[in-house]
Amino acid sequence: MKLRFASTIAGLVLLAGCAHQPPRSVEASHWRQAQQLVLVTTTDWDADRGLQRRYERTPTGWHQVGDPQPVMVGRSGAAWGLGLHDAGHPGPIKREGDGRSPAGVFAIGEAFGYAPTAQTSLPYAAMQASNYCVDVSGSPLYNRIVDAGVVGAAAVAQATEPMRRDLHADGDQRYRLGFVIEHNTAARPAAGSCIFAHLWKSPDDPTTGCTAMAPPTMEALLGWLRPERHPVFVLLPLPEYDRLREAWGLPALDAAD
Repeated sequence: MKLRFASTIAGLVLLAGCAHQPPRSVEASHWRQAQQLVLVTTTDWDADRGLQRRYERTPTGWHQVGDPQPVMVGRSGAAWGLGLHDAGHPGPIKREGDGRSPAGVFAIGEAFGYAPTAQTSLPYAAMQASNYCVDVSGSPLYNRIVDAGVVGAAAVAQATEPMRRDLHADGDQRYRLGFVIEHNTAARPAAGSCIFAHLWKSPDDPTTGCTAMAPPTMEALLGWLRPERHPVFVLLPLPEYDRLREAWGLPALDAAD
């Protein structure tokens, strides 16, 4: 088995027009088809935790589903990644090994886990002991989940991301359930790899660049996501969210959250 990241999905649907609606940027047209939004906001670029909200598009705009849930992000915070948004925004840039979670707008790829099946409508891949995500910049397999039995043990010899962490990392359950956040799908060298949403180790343990959450939060999220609704994942520090919200057609946050 050799898994490839799902092809980039065009994203967020623009809200229905109205007389005083602010103009949307050309950039926002890159995700105009999305009808589901997974939103993570942090307080600033260096925060290692945030809140996750879910939204569905309705005829009147984005509607929040459920309550905000806590998540952990990179130990060093966030930095602009490579996704559906354009490059050139002010702020740090994601690099391999920097401990930052990619910020921006990203397609949601396949789900994965340790069990043979999962309760999700997303394409699902059951991971085996031979599955690795290749985080070695310069490798022809960089930023891909592969099967060492197919590509050869030498091809994953330096990879540090076994997908069955329970078997390779003392019973670690963080990859028991998760999904791919499609950052750097073109595998640009040193731009960051193997970015997932997955289970957290604890509510206070940050990640090396992924977004981690409690098992019930992940289960609810995977049960809700529908690939035919072109879901996207957005991660932004709150100052950037405020700056880009109207131009990108994103929902207003509830001040009570």
